[in-house]
Amino acid sequence: MNTDIIAELHESDNKMAYALLQQLEMISEESSELYGYLEDFIEMTVDLNSFIRVRGFRLACSQAKWDSENRLDADLDILLRMLDDEKPTAVRQCLAALHKVVICKPNLGERILRRMDEMDLSKYKDSMAPLIRKDMEALARKITEKQGEI
Repeated sequence: MNTDIIAELHESDNKMAYALLQQLEMISEESSELYGYLEDFIEMTVDLNSFIRVRGFRLACSQAKWDSENRLDADLDILLRMLDDEKPTAVRQCLAALHKVVICKPNLGERILRRMDEMDLSKYKDSMAPLIRKDMEALARKITEKQGEI
């Protein structure tokens, strides 16, 4: 794996960086090869560029499967700040990515539910708020389902 992936994920060529994101998500599905980058991915979630924030969030969530050290548990509050992003498409991608966290770490479900309860959808256009609400409901269902399995 290229040791400069964090720089490549910050690339201004969004098409290239998105292709890399997809490749890294596939790698993360199959191996723990990228788990060592977890802190870098989390740091990306506070970048000024929304594309970079989302890339970091999605990749951090993709590491949930390999998080035996519970590093996501410790940094979950930092990640969940993304649910207040000014970009509604970013929020939707984050809600989708949280499904991976809930599946692999159902113990974090209650914290995610509490954070979703605090979300203010009034700042988004009328066309986007219902879509975000639908994403939130899907995630809440997944959390309830996983908690029923515990």
